[in-house]
Amino acid sequence: MMTSFFDQFMSPSYLGVPLMALAFLLPWLLLPSPASRWLNNRLLTLQGWFINRFTSQLLMPINKGGHSWALILTSLMVFLISLNMLGLLPYTFTPATQLSLNMGLAVPLWLATVLIGMRNQPTAALGHLLPEGTPGPLIPVLIIIETISLFIRPLALGVRLTANLTAGHLLMQLIATAAFVLLPLMPAVAVLTAIVLFLLTILEVAVAMIQAYVFVLLMSLYLQENV
Repeated sequence: MMTSFFDQFMSPSYLGVPLMALAFLLPWLLLPSPASRWLNNRLLTLQGWFINRFTSQLLMPINKGGHSWALILTSLMVFLISLNMLGLLPYTFTPATQLSLNMGLAVPLWLATVLIGMRNQPTAALGHLLPEGTPGPLIPVLIIIETISLFIRPLALGVRLTANLTAGHLLMQLIATAAFVLLPLMPAVAVLTAIVLFLLTILEVAVAMIQAYVFVLLMSLYLQENV
C-alpha cells in the first residue's frame, strides 16, 4: 500500500495508546548520569563541558535576576537536541515536528517571561509597546502593532522549529525515495543521489542542533527584556 510522505509525522500509537510519552522519556534515559568518582569518563566530561559552556554563553547578557532560569533553559536545550537527533534515526518519530508540542513548550515559557516583567517592572514592560519619540497620531497604531508582535512571539517559536524539522525530514525522504527508484534504472545517478542524501543528513544533524539552540536563545532574549 502506498503511504503518504506525511505519514512519518503522525503521532504513533500502540493498541490505541499514544506513544508520545515514551518519546519524551527515551532521551532522558539515554543521557549518562553523573558518577561519584573523581575522574569521569570521556562522555560525562564532554557532557559537563558542553552544558557549562552553553549555560555561560546563554546567561552572559542576562542580569542576575534571570540566572534562576539556568536549569530550565539548559534542560530545555538538552531535551530538544536529544529529540531532534533521535528523530533522524530510521524508524523513529520526531515529536518536535508536532506544532502542538512546540506551542506547548513556547507559550508557557513566553507567558512566564511576560508575567515576570509585568510583576517586577510594569512600566518598562508596558513601555516596550510604545517606542520613545513616537508622534501622537501614530501612538494607537504602534500600540496595536507592538501588541500583535508580542503575542506572535510564541507562535513564531513553535512554527519555526516545526517548519525547519518538517522540511528537512520531507527532503530527506524525497531524496531517499528517488535514490531507491533510480537504483535499477540508472545506478550512477542513484549513487550521486545517495551522496547528496548523505550530505543532507549531515546538514540535518546541524539543523537539529541549531534549531534547538535558536529556540532557547530567543526564549532567553525574551527573558532578558523582562528581568
